[in-house]
Amino acid sequence: MVTDEMGAVRTPGRPRSEKAEKAIIDATVEMIAEGSGVSELSIEAIAARAGVGKTTIYRRWANKEELVVDAMATLKAPIPEPGGVSARDDLVSFLAAILKETGHPRHRCIMNLAMSESERFPHLLERFREIAIQPRQAALRSLLRRGAQTGELRADIDVEVAMATLNGAMVYFTKWRDKDEVLSPDLPERIVDQVLTGLRP
Repeated sequence: MVTDEMGAVRTPGRPRSEKAEKAIIDATVEMIAEGSGVSELSIEAIAARAGVGKTTIYRRWANKEELVVDAMATLKAPIPEPGGVSARDDLVSFLAAILKETGHPRHRCIMNLAMSESERFPHLLERFREIAIQPRQAALRSLLRRGAQTGELRADIDVEVAMATLNGAMVYFTKWRDKDEVLSPDLPERIVDQVLTGLRP
């Protein structure tokens, strides 16, 4: 047991290094962006690129799967705070944040990794859902429910179907588009306006 000058108990060992932690996360993200899957990644390779020892990594993460999850989480942009002006504006801002995320090559690699490796590493997708997907689902669900309460949206709106429609449209454009197709910056507005208008004449 180690105590400081005031007699308080202090945990032995070196203090956590934010600089080292950032270097490890950055190295992991870079290797994933270059095409490495979880299976191809190794703690040795990550440590070498980050300029740290393997023990530095194992002091923070139990295995490479946990490290990959934390690396993926750092690339998720903060959920935008709703402006509260209108349900439409809040929904557009929400989808605009998703569009910005998916427009970055690193973000696309991370998402593809989470989905493609889900069967071999189920904990990876599970943790990714907890860190990145579920908070965004909760935020969108809240926006839709508030819109229904204020009368901007139908009172009997099927919130889950509305969420799937908005998210599904964004996935369609960002994941399934032709490689040479450039997404227009007004895509979030077009999706929201189409959903709010509906398909009936």
